[in-house]
Amino acid sequence: METYHHFINGSFLEPANGEWLDSTDPYLGTPWARIARGNAADADKAVAAASAAFHGEWGAMSATKRGKVMMRLADLVKANAKRLAEIEVRDNGKLLSEMTGQLFYHPEWWRYYAGLADKIEGSVTPIDKPDMMAFTRHEPLGVVAALTAWNSPLLFIAWKCAPALAAGCTVVVKPSEFASVSTLEFAKLTKEAGFPDGVFNVITGLGPEAGAALVDHPDVAKISFTGSDTTGAHIYAQAAKSMKRVSLELGGKSPNIVFEDADLELAAEGVISGIFAASGQTCMAGSRLLVQNSIREEFTQMVIERASKARKGNPMLPETDIGPVTTPPQYQKVLDYIDIAKTEGATCVLGGGPVAPGELPGDQFVEPTIFTDVRPDMRIAQEEVFGPVLSVIGFEDEDDAIRIANDTIYGLAAGVWTESMDRAFRMTSAIKSGTVWVNAYRVISYMMPFGGMKQSGIGRESGIEAIKEYLETKSVWFSYARKK
Repeated sequence: METYHHFINGSFLEPANGEWLDSTDPYLGTPWARIARGNAADADKAVAAASAAFHGEWGAMSATKRGKVMMRLADLVKANAKRLAEIEVRDNGKLLSEMTGQLFYHPEWWRYYAGLADKIEGSVTPIDKPDMMAFTRHEPLGVVAALTAWNSPLLFIAWKCAPALAAGCTVVVKPSEFASVSTLEFAKLTKEAGFPDGVFNVITGLGPEAGAALVDHPDVAKISFTGSDTTGAHIYAQAAKSMKRVSLELGGKSPNIVFEDADLELAAEGVISGIFAASGQTCMAGSRLLVQNSIREEFTQMVIERASKARKGNPMLPETDIGPVTTPPQYQKVLDYIDIAKTEGATCVLGGGPVAPGELPGDQFVEPTIFTDVRPDMRIAQEEVFGPVLSVIGFEDEDDAIRIANDTIYGLAAGVWTESMDRAFRMTSAIKSGTVWVNAYRVISYMMPFGGMKQSGIGRESGIEAIKEYLETKSVWFSYARKK
């Protein structure tokens, strides 16, 4: 197995405690690499390096020059996209086709924010005081700790680090202990692109050890976290003790709402992609299918027929539709929720358990699962499963659909399938979520903000909105009054 060290101040360093963690291939179920088990001492080193760069070479560099360095990184990511995608598959078990698509699209975030870096403008206010001029300027926050999840590590780096670095901040990344290798390989590219030492740092390890040390560190100005709402709430509370800025991209229980006037073939494909792509392991997964009662039986059968044909297997192969669940704890959590749904009285019409032992390597596969007769108050309809499990809920009309869609603690994403533009506009206004797709699902862009309402998070990633998350606004006053 290859051994990976922390990346701190432009160099790879062994962990302070000399301890290591295995990184396991979810498909094979066997370790394939070793990563450093970081602690507070490693966090101190990384933050010190990032702080020195912020107050030194990176802070002194013009925004235009920062943008050019980021452009070089974008080119390097594109040149290495296939290799990075393969590494992510080894780490998280997602389909190579999906990871390859993500990695070839990844450079666009760096190009977008590279172009934005020297276009951060303040404004002059026509102030109401005599003999005064007042204007605003936007300044970088400082050192940012980016805590990323295991389902799309490099995509989350693009979402967090590209706007942070364009704003003039420096970063310390703490990836999930289940999927750290691609982030460390990416770190090599930042060095090759010409980032000054200390601008981009990576420490690996467990959340309660390495991650907590960053959240509590006095020289970290902002935490940007992607993960569960439980962990996010804990980070929010900890960060508040030192008044750190926080961005949280958390969970969801997103509704995919299908009306009787929808293009049902298109909607069925969207529903399948929305929940079974990535084995349901995406925060925006359309895990609740809300379908109008007049077409519920017909449409549910269409979805069942498509889902039943999904091919499970090696995520590296192009013919595979369903890969493994990434981690053993998550695998058990998904199975537990399937049992909970059955106990609550939901009817399992497809799947409903693990793939038979020995059928596939690794023993972390869950059959694509669909439940009908689901009530909106059931746990399976209220709590995030983060697996290939779909709950079908009927509704009568628009008002009923809106009520059910909004009846959760989450508000991350939603889909609406209808041929009526009037209805589409009414629904997009009424649904309480950060993103609403109409006749589409799981579409993202570096140009469009992404984030949640309610307990799905705080702040936005991507788009112009994201760079504002890493800037402070300063008011400047000039008096030109003279004694008479």
